[in-house]
Amino acid sequence: MRRALTLLRVLAQHQEAGIDLQGVMASTGLERSTAHRLLSCLLEERFAERNPASRKYRLGVDAMQLGFASLRHTPLLDTLRPFTQKLARLSGDTVFLVIRQGDYAFCLLREAGSFPVKVFTIDQGERRLLGVGAGGLALLASLPDDEIAQLYQRHAPLYEQAGFSHAGMMKMVRRTRQAGYSTIVDTITPGVSGVGVAFPVSALTWVAVSFGAISSRLDARRRVEMGELLRRECQAWAEEYAGQRAPGRLERPGA
Repeated sequence: MRRALTLLRVLAQHQEAGIDLQGVMASTGLERSTAHRLLSCLLEERFAERNPASRKYRLGVDAMQLGFASLRHTPLLDTLRPFTQKLARLSGDTVFLVIRQGDYAFCLLREAGSFPVKVFTIDQGERRLLGVGAGGLALLASLPDDEIAQLYQRHAPLYEQAGFSHAGMMKMVRRTRQAGYSTIVDTITPGVSGVGVAFPVSALTWVAVSFGAISSRLDARRRVEMGELLRRECQAWAEEYAGQRAPGRLERPGA
């Protein structure tokens, strides 16, 4: 069972480009016969699919259906909701929670702050390419450079249409890594800015939390202030969540 779950994680990590049998063996340490047997079982149960031309494997429709069904109501989401509400109170701005979904950032939650002018650049349940938006940029910066290059190549026309060159994207990624948080100004909607921080919630899953506000409110000085606030709060939450997941610890962070 544990080996099958490991294999599902590997398929998920290579969902966009797929992965062949040799890659599965290298990623999991499984013998060829064991890897082939487990993959065959996943294929039969529709938890994996294989491209006849490339001979590469991806998650199948049943595995993806489980993922889609769990996105809107999970213990993790229930745990993160009070955290995003807290951030909305602290900042007064709109808070977005996004999760990586392949090459995209999927919006799980959106909490409005108390500031009269609301920023709603993405709705709950919508998704954008990684790198577009403060949360998506924070998630993108968590990836290795070669993976970012492959992602850009797969969606180059869409990135170019949005005004992103590969060189420009890598400049934003390096700036995000150096600061510990992402910043955007007018990249999605003129007059709107944002800051975001990404952090892992499991060995496979990363999420990002971001603030969005009109640029006159989220000017250069306040972007630094809010970025540092978000970085500290997310780091503290992630550390506490990791502790709560230890055996025998089931309490909600902050409880």
